[in-house]
Amino acid sequence: MLLKEVSWIRAKSEKMCPVLKKTALNRYRPLRGVPCFIQRPLQFIKQRLFAIPVVVQLRDHIPGALHINDLAAFVGCRVHKELVVINAFSTRVNMQKLESLVSNRSVKKVWYDREVRAVLDVASPTVQAPQLWERMLTGKGITVAVLDTGVHNHPDLTGRIKGFKDCINRKNDPYDDNGHGTHVAGDIASNGSKSGLLYRAPAPEAEIVGVKVLNKNGSGSISTVIEGLQWCINNRDELAIKVANLSLGAQASESYRDDPLCQTVEKAWRAGIVVCVAAGNDGPQLRSIGSPGIDPLVITVGALNDVDTIVPGDDVVADFSSRGPTIDNLVKPDVLAPGTNIISLRAPGSVMDKKSKESRVGEWYASFSGTSMATPVCAGVVAQMLQLNNSMTPEQVKARLMETARKLGGLDPNIQGAGVIDIKKAAQYSGTAGESAANV
Repeated sequence: MLLKEVSWIRAKSEKMCPVLKKTALNRYRPLRGVPCFIQRPLQFIKQRLFAIPVVVQLRDHIPGALHINDLAAFVGCRVHKELVVINAFSTRVNMQKLESLVSNRSVKKVWYDREVRAVLDVASPTVQAPQLWERMLTGKGITVAVLDTGVHNHPDLTGRIKGFKDCINRKNDPYDDNGHGTHVAGDIASNGSKSGLLYRAPAPEAEIVGVKVLNKNGSGSISTVIEGLQWCINNRDELAIKVANLSLGAQASESYRDDPLCQTVEKAWRAGIVVCVAAGNDGPQLRSIGSPGIDPLVITVGALNDVDTIVPGDDVVADFSSRGPTIDNLVKPDVLAPGTNIISLRAPGSVMDKKSKESRVGEWYASFSGTSMATPVCAGVVAQMLQLNNSMTPEQVKARLMETARKLGGLDPNIQGAGVIDIKKAAQYSGTAGESAANV
């Protein structure tokens, strides 16, 4: 490649995320084994005809700054999604339009709109949830938004799917063509009606709002997840959303300060929504926490292997659970929850159901492992805490969970965080002022 051809990329590199910068440079890289006289027309095709999906963030409060639609019209690109929560939009651009975007003074940052992927019989007793069921702390009155592949209208959730938003296929009625989201919703709120109460989640009376941001293959884009979070923030009061579960993530490539997913989960957090995020399944490698789990505000959940027992002495951190520190050298995960061989709700006919027939447990359930399963167990515990004291802020919820967690002896905080969540202890500190542990 000629240096003058890529000079604009180097000059404006601070406006592009690392993945986008690398992708743009590759558009100018000569093709191996191709004769020189063919290189130029092929380069033209690569640079002009093949578009890159991007998220474009605009600057706030500068004189003469363009608005989203004005900027798109000026550059000549279409606005696919308006992501007003971070003053951004998604689009597809060739190299010429990308150069125009990063050169515009109204543009703050451009990210590659890359892929995001989806990452109870024993689990509930491990976190001490059943002891609170006896005191009617079942998550009743608390709504949890599940940003995932959708939610199947399973008998164990009957009457408690409070809302549904489809950011993929724009359908109105709840469905789950992958199965991951249904399992996750069950990890939070299954009432165990089809298992004689055996496979019962921590918050069996909580309500679920399904937000489909991942397709039938369990993948989506950064912009779609942002769209889903933006919808949750906008509908927080109407649907009484108090908790959001994100059992998904992407590889972290830059500081949380510059990460669009992190910026968005922070907006949700500050709007009063407790955000629980999967640490990722790239352990035991260090520095493997995914985005948006790298954000210091949210509750990042790693996976415990409880060895299918309720006896705490044999608990270990699951090998697959991602470890810290983060890309910013922050300690993560924050807490652990059971995440191995978790039996939860099955979505018949979904992609996961067809591909993992060996995971089926009877007619109504399935067993899966991952921080994707640990995170909703934590979200269910949060719902129990909020039922006890609905005025707790996200910061207070996180502090209680971490202060009362059970440590696994001798392990680095970047492996176990504060330890295994313990709802019985957390609830003792979560009641209204003056309430003693004896009343919990």
